[in-house]
Amino acid sequence: MIVSSSASSSWFNNNKQIDDHQEIRIFNVDFRALCNNTCSRSELRGGLLPDTDKTVNEEESSVRLVNTLMACAEAIQENNLSLADELTSVLRRIAVSQIGGALKKVATYFAEALSRKIHITNPRDIVESPYSKDQLLHMSFYESCLFVKFAHFTAKQSILEAFADSKRVHALALRPGGPPAFQLTGIGGHSQPDDSTDALQEVGWKLAQLAESIGVEFEFRGFVVHTLADLEASMLNIPSNVEAVAVNSVFELHRLFSIPGAIEKVLDLIKQVEPKIVTIAEPETNHNESVFMNRIKEAWHYYSTVFDLLENSEWTKRSAIDLEIVGPHLGREIYNLVACEGTERVVRHETLGQWRVRFNSAGFNLVPLASNTYRHADLLLALYTNEEGYRVEVKDGCLMWSWHSRPLIATSTWQICSQV
Repeated sequence: MIVSSSASSSWFNNNKQIDDHQEIRIFNVDFRALCNNTCSRSELRGGLLPDTDKTVNEEESSVRLVNTLMACAEAIQENNLSLADELTSVLRRIAVSQIGGALKKVATYFAEALSRKIHITNPRDIVESPYSKDQLLHMSFYESCLFVKFAHFTAKQSILEAFADSKRVHALALRPGGPPAFQLTGIGGHSQPDDSTDALQEVGWKLAQLAESIGVEFEFRGFVVHTLADLEASMLNIPSNVEAVAVNSVFELHRLFSIPGAIEKVLDLIKQVEPKIVTIAEPETNHNESVFMNRIKEAWHYYSTVFDLLENSEWTKRSAIDLEIVGPHLGREIYNLVACEGTERVVRHETLGQWRVRFNSAGFNLVPLASNTYRHADLLLALYTNEEGYRVEVKDGCLMWSWHSRPLIATSTWQICSQV
């Protein structure tokens, strides 16, 4: 069971087993007083914050965990690092005591991330990891998470429907590899090592073999840039009015926010190649907050839901997914968005509403997803699972995928304003 800070007040109102005095002593922590250091560390251990040596029920412990997490975030925001360090130790002890594995895992990652923030661990160690390890984590995450499969599927389905009458197709996949198409340009980005080119060539070779086996004319081009912001339209070599162009980005564009002006440059580049369709899939959450406490609160809501899904989904259990392999992928994201700032903080997810403003400002209009895309997504969900926790729905012309009413992924389709 995952309890978020927003659920705390309703839980108190509905729980009649805890008297008012006990409730206030345990949970009603004065974060402002703590951050001003008006209590001593002995008081901190003696009652204002949870005593993790006591046996408490799961709900009570979960609320204590969230309160401590937010108290630590506020202490960091107030630059009271001594208090924050103490609270991080408390948070670790509460995390270890959790009954549910999902809550224990996500709390442990947050505690470690906050500790790195306090002690200023080299931020580049948090941003980057060896390429082979990163690829392994990414593939494990992809295989484990139904909502990631969902994002890729709905993007491809939208492209397929947009090109129903096109004779020649050119897809630009803004990530290493990408979906197979008649002509595919695979673009490797965000600081990958020298052998990225070899990896892309291997992808192209495998896709060419597949295309040949099914009698499809196919051409692949792959090249590596430091970031997507380094792309130029001339690199793509797309002839005008010859090919129908699609641009597809899944979980990539949010990384551009760490570089001033990068997202505007990339959206302008996309306009220059005059695509018939642009599809994007991004996490439905706001981790691009400048206010540290707000970022931590939103991150906790999102990642606690994802870990809850991974542990409690019947599909995950049937698939024999190893959460010890999948967890580190999410952990690296948590470390980055919590401990890093400036250009080192690349995990900067934004909501569909925020993406709408950005794309509209860049000269794109939202194209409502075709009904077939929704039906195919719903069918995909039914094929994998019939659990009540999963939900796919159309919201404002976009496809939203949720777990127990919490939106996780939004897929949207865009066209240049003059084309709509």
